[in-house]
Amino acid sequence: MDHPTLLVALILGIVEGLTEFLPISSTGHLIVAGSLLGYTGEQAKVYEIVIQAGAILAVCWEYRARLVAALVGLPTRPEARRFVLNLVLAFLPAAILGLLFSKLIKRHLFAPVPVALAFVVGALIILWTERRQRVAPSTIRIDSVDAMRWPDALKIGVAQAFALIPGTSRSGATIIGGMLFGLSRPAATEFSFFLAIPTLFAACIYEFVRNRALLSTADLQAFGVGFVAAFVSAFLCVRWLIRYVSRHDFVPFAWYRIAFGVLILVTAWSGSVSWD
Repeated sequence: MDHPTLLVALILGIVEGLTEFLPISSTGHLIVAGSLLGYTGEQAKVYEIVIQAGAILAVCWEYRARLVAALVGLPTRPEARRFVLNLVLAFLPAAILGLLFSKLIKRHLFAPVPVALAFVVGALIILWTERRQRVAPSTIRIDSVDAMRWPDALKIGVAQAFALIPGTSRSGATIIGGMLFGLSRPAATEFSFFLAIPTLFAACIYEFVRNRALLSTADLQAFGVGFVAAFVSAFLCVRWLIRYVSRHDFVPFAWYRIAFGVLILVTAWSGSVSWD
């Protein structure tokens, strides 16, 4: 399929919005969903840029007051400058490594089976991290994003770089990385939301410039449907996740990742699904 139908655009937009900020890998789900729906190839990657932008705008809208306050306060408020510096430092590792290795990663790892393996490995790390924080709550030393120092942000940035491997999950890497480095679950989740803004916007702009020749006016309607679907579903998901992490852990997501990954591996091994 060279161009998405409205139904395919809607489904993939919802998949992107629901998975972008959960620790279950939006890229992995889009690779698998695109393979099942028959929408793959270079043009599909451009579509993913569009719907990813919709998901990012949902976070910008949810945290618009905080973001505006940080920008306005840059000249006068030290906490605003620290917040922005932390985002810049956390952004750099994945940005640098992405520029160096993105072509290699896409060539060899952007397929359902490697994604499934990353799902399972990531799930085991989530289970271990949650158990560690439950057994040793004294490891939690940062309860809010404002209490983070620049070394904390840089370490989370290094953790985010592992999400260059599809199926790892950018949100999962930053949230679980934050928890490993002493952040509470709500603080790690909130910082993951903020870090998504520069990281995903930069990725969208980079991919858009590289693949702009693949854009077609014939796809505007389908792309618009996907963009809106991603925005709405991501906004609802972010609102839900903020409430969820205040009372629950990420163990259910880990078991979901294992089930999802094993299902793909079993169907690939048995030949019951011909993964593209």
